[in-house]
Amino acid sequence: MLIQEKPNQIGVVAKKSGVPIKTIRYYEELGLLKASGRTEGGFRLFDSDVLARLSFIKRAQTLGMSLSEIKEFLEVHDHGELPCDHVQSKLEDKLLEIEKQIQQLQLLKLELTGLLSDWETIPQTSEATICPNIERN
Repeated sequence: MLIQEKPNQIGVVAKKSGVPIKTIRYYEELGLLKASGRTEGGFRLFDSDVLARLSFIKRAQTLGMSLSEIKEFLEVHDHGELPCDHVQSKLEDKLLEIEKQIQQLQLLKLELTGLLSDWETIPQTSEATICPNIERN
């Protein structure tokens, strides 16, 4: 016989997960979490699986996933399927994005290095020029 744990109030969930109450409310508003009910005092109650969901959300965010992407994964999970294929596809997209960003940053680094190597402490200037060192091509 499976023993059902009693639902936790939002404050207990916040303490156990390390996620602020305000963030838990926001996640519920976005549909990432569902409260199982409320206390007589109006506090949200959550089943024990909410801790696993919060852990998944936090980890997915550290990997660069947006909350809307995470919501898609959780919806697949809530329909009884593992979202691993979806997650893998999104991670591959993120990796390509990061590669592009690295290339752009390397080009910017080269440009800044070149600019600084020709830097003049007191450049020749006209009144219309704000900083001739960076306005040169």
